[in-house]
Amino acid sequence: MNSVVALDVGGTLMKGAVVDRDGTARAVEQRPTLRQPDTVEGILAFAADLVASAGSPAAVGLAVPGIVDEARGVARYSSNLGWRDLPLRDIATDRLAVPVALTHDVRAGGVAEHEFGAARGVDDFLFLPIGTGIAGTVFAGGRPYRGADGMAGEIGHAPVPIGEELCACGQRGCLETYASAAALVRRYGDPGLSAADVVARAADDPRAAQVFGDAVRALGFALTTYTMLLDPALIVLGGGLAEAGETLLAPVRAELCARVTWRVPPRVVRAQLGSSAGRLGAAICAWGLVS
Repeated sequence: MNSVVALDVGGTLMKGAVVDRDGTARAVEQRPTLRQPDTVEGILAFAADLVASAGSPAAVGLAVPGIVDEARGVARYSSNLGWRDLPLRDIATDRLAVPVALTHDVRAGGVAEHEFGAARGVDDFLFLPIGTGIAGTVFAGGRPYRGADGMAGEIGHAPVPIGEELCACGQRGCLETYASAAALVRRYGDPGLSAADVVARAADDPRAAQVFGDAVRALGFALTTYTMLLDPALIVLGGGLAEAGETLLAPVRAELCARVTWRVPPRVVRAQLGSSAGRLGAAICAWGLVS
């Protein structure tokens, strides 16, 4: 019982591992996230294979996107995965026959960055991964802030004054509609490219420059609002788009500085744990069940 299974479910990929007490990850693997109606079965099959690899794990940590009721173990809503009010913790516990912790994927990443990464020692910060979608985790006073109904941090669905494009959530003009990795590819118009390709083309391709510029402006608007409301010391950008490094960070910093004119803006840095953050956070939650 010296290990846990950790599984981070994203809109495109699932990242799993067996994690020992000292943080060592074994049986590290990733698989595509299946579309409905096969999404849950894909998660359970992957978790079952990891449990078998672990032998007798102490617990399983599942980190999933959307709105998550951690206390009840219910995945309440995910626009990208298409589920509502799914009792995933109970379903997984029955299938895997071990204790299961269910958490929000971005909250898990924020917990990991706070414990081991870019936000270590910082009590007030925003962790903002930019991938298939955009969601954030707000840390206030050293703890993740969940809000009245567990929905704090859904900055990806905050409207930005860029346009009125329809979002998968049903609203119009959401940050995620302009600044997510999926949005960059969709708005550029070539599904054969990745978001990194679009960013790389921005220096010489006017269409790529417009799409990337809209993404940076949208992030500037959203992060300015966040800064004014919660006064963070730090903003940590993660997810696949943050792999662009200073190509993304420098213009976002400039946009934020241009809008926050009367005070010092928070630092904007790249996440340190990369794609392992959600998985490590899921492991921390799993260990919390048995410590």
